[in-house]
Amino acid sequence: MARKPRIYYSGATYHVILRGNGGGDIFFDPSDYTRLCFLIQEGVERFHHRIHAFCFMTNHLHLLVQVAEIPLSKIVQNFSFRYARYINKKIKRTGHLFQGRYKAILIDADSYLLQLVRYIHYNPVRAMLVKECLDYPWSSHHAYMGDETIPWLFTDWVLGQFSEDRKEVIRLYDKYMREDREIASRPEFSKGIREGRLLGDDRFYDEALKKTEQRVSACYSLKEVVAKVCQVYGIKEAELRLPLKRHPISEARALSALIVLGSGHLRLTELAKYLSRDISGLSQGAKRLGERVMKDEVLRGRLQKVQEQLIGAETQKNQA
Repeated sequence: MARKPRIYYSGATYHVILRGNGGGDIFFDPSDYTRLCFLIQEGVERFHHRIHAFCFMTNHLHLLVQVAEIPLSKIVQNFSFRYARYINKKIKRTGHLFQGRYKAILIDADSYLLQLVRYIHYNPVRAMLVKECLDYPWSSHHAYMGDETIPWLFTDWVLGQFSEDRKEVIRLYDKYMREDREIASRPEFSKGIREGRLLGDDRFYDEALKKTEQRVSACYSLKEVVAKVCQVYGIKEAELRLPLKRHPISEARALSALIVLGSGHLRLTELAKYLSRDISGLSQGAKRLGERVMKDEVLRGRLQKVQEQLIGAETQKNQA
């Protein structure tokens, strides 16, 4: 039976699990953990997603990932392929490092975010490698406790559930982690429900499917992307072709590039040709804008408005 496609939409949050092929190890010494961290950081800078929690075990790893415009498959493939190549070269081995298709469980963050972070951080304790989470060095628990700073880890979303006071929030997080330890062992956090595809109720499942179907059906053209972006910014398309770097023209160009990169069916080379611009400039602009989108609500609203208009127009065409 063919596997069902993953449920994917911008802003979706996943529990990602990668296991070693045949249950084998994927880490062999401390430098390997450091190497994977470096590759994940490069991916975050390139694809603009967020990592909210992680735990690297000897033969598998856990990540809590929130995607932006770039699909999860591209994010995971980027670091896993490069890491596998690094390991194979280092220990002179051949073949697959990871076991088949990675596991990705879409989660209802409103209901399960804190519980899943606790589940991920308790992996070494459940495996009886350590007695306490703080005794294990290769998880994000240390960063949440304020003992370590990891540039590619985003802790504000989780810690913001407890308090806005930095000292108080660590105390409340630590208290939460020590409560109800048996909950940290619930199998659905690693197996999911509905054929292992997600963790959430029927309402969440229906909404996720709807968002995914809207994205899949939206095969808008390059010209439509540029037109909608110009409409949102109140500028003319001809202005995007001018060698101007002032706002809002430069931001509109970057937003067009970001949408093209995340579309799955359009190419940045085509946009560069269409606008008579340099592809490297568009790529850098999209990268910088992607970093801002996660922090700037106004900019994020503009991106969502363009996407909604593109999807809405495509839906009307399909129904005509």
